[in-house]
Amino acid sequence: MSDANPSSPADSSCLTDGQTLWVDGRALEVRISARRSRLGLTVERDGALILRVPPTCPPERAEAFVRSGSRWIDDKLRLREERQPLHPTRKLSDGEIHRYLGRDYRLLYVDEPGAPVRLVAGRLRMDQATAADPVRGRRALADWYTRSGLRWTRGRLQPWAARMDVDEPRIEVRDVGRRWGTHRPGRIALHWATFQLPFHLIDYVIAHELAHVRVSGHGPDYWRLLRRAMPECARWKTELDEMGRRVWMGDVAER
Repeated sequence: MSDANPSSPADSSCLTDGQTLWVDGRALEVRISARRSRLGLTVERDGALILRVPPTCPPERAEAFVRSGSRWIDDKLRLREERQPLHPTRKLSDGEIHRYLGRDYRLLYVDEPGAPVRLVAGRLRMDQATAADPVRGRRALADWYTRSGLRWTRGRLQPWAARMDVDEPRIEVRDVGRRWGTHRPGRIALHWATFQLPFHLIDYVIAHELAHVRVSGHGPDYWRLLRRAMPECARWKTELDEMGRRVWMGDVAER
């Protein structure tokens, strides 16, 4: 949100960079920029309110600006609350449901040689020794998603790269924190948890990162490129925002 008044009179009592401005019970962190002529307000992912102002901005102007945007702030905070992550904590118990490529698979403890985790005959089989230790079980399951997801993704990258007319980068699957994917020059990384999502949402994450090969940031040029390659991208983004809140990100409960 920004104001429409490009000028501000000098005042002996002006806001300072880093100060906290209280307006009607709300705390706002003030950030001053010499390049700004207008006031701007953002709601950060953690709910913090950042007020960006030009130099020599009097408190009165800032307070009036914040009050004029009170409804906008309420809407943004309500939307943030509605989109709070609901990532489940797993026990990795026998019979527990886990998802892969949008389908449900039941975890089955087995006492047989082989990899610690494998998908066989519609069951996600975990050996008893691995299952006995939740930390070890979590690591083994994440490793399985990593290997399986990497194999699956190698066949999906080229078509999207071709649609955007970009060179196909190297692909990695690993833990990238609370993001679905990241882009660095020459490579993209996808979170192993991404492969719990259905096909079309994984494709959206892939296309989202590939668009950064050509355009950094998320400005109009970026979304124009992504829409051209994937016309449904706005719908998939909304679906990912909702479904992604409920994806297991690796949290394991103690037994």
